[in-house]
Amino acid sequence: MRTRLRDEHGASAVEFAFIVPLLLVLVLGIAEFGHAFQVQGTLSAAAREGARVMALQNDPAAARAAVREASPTLDPAVTDPQVTVAPAACPATGTANVRVTVDYPMPFLTGFFGAEIDLTGTGVMRCNG
Repeated sequence: MRTRLRDEHGASAVEFAFIVPLLLVLVLGIAEFGHAFQVQGTLSAAAREGARVMALQNDPAAARAAVREASPTLDPAVTDPQVTVAPAACPATGTANVRVTVDYPMPFLTGFFGAEIDLTGTGVMRCNG
């Protein structure tokens, strides 16, 4: 009986060695997903803020600045070419909508799942408030 227990101690270590990589990938995946979820929320909020500024001020430069100011936690920071404002100016009459889209290449934290993933945040608002 005693020899049988001693033989099974090594089996536990081998089974643990098989499971550790799977658990490590699972933990890294959870961390990367959580980070991407947080970045997506930041992008959506920044795009909504840019759409609000564009709808009220009718100034694409101010809308881009509002997007940059609403996303200070992103690293690397959002740049002007990543922000699309359509249309470029709100019409004086009518009920047109303005759409602000932020395309952001989010780098992965660990690099284990690749270099980056493209995320998009969009905000739409009626012109002139």
